[in-house]
Amino acid sequence: MMELAPCPLCKSTYTYEMNDLLVCPECGHEWKAEVEIAAADGFVVKDSNGNVLQNGDSVVTIKNLPVKGTSQSIKAGTKVRNIRLVDSDHNIDCKIDGFGAMALKSEFVKKA
Repeated sequence: MMELAPCPLCKSTYTYEMNDLLVCPECGHEWKAEVEIAAADGFVVKDSNGNVLQNGDSVVTIKNLPVKGTSQSIKAGTKVRNIRLVDSDHNIDCKIDGFGAMALKSEFVKKA
């Protein structure tokens, strides 16, 4: 039998699978198994809607983002392809057409 991860809230070892979710019978917490797998790798980066991001994903900005050193800004709805995740304050490295290499915070993007 496969060993399931303990509950991230109460650390109970009595978790079980229900469809694509893991469920804790003691506290009632439900979470996606893919989030647990990503958490085991070190750090997890989530977009503004709570979706887990991975290297190579495409994202869309959800608000206008000012760019330091220029009077231009990245407009809401700009699609950014082939992102790289890094463990820092701005956790997405990418290239944006017209701006070049850029670092973004994951809370200002959503998965495309």
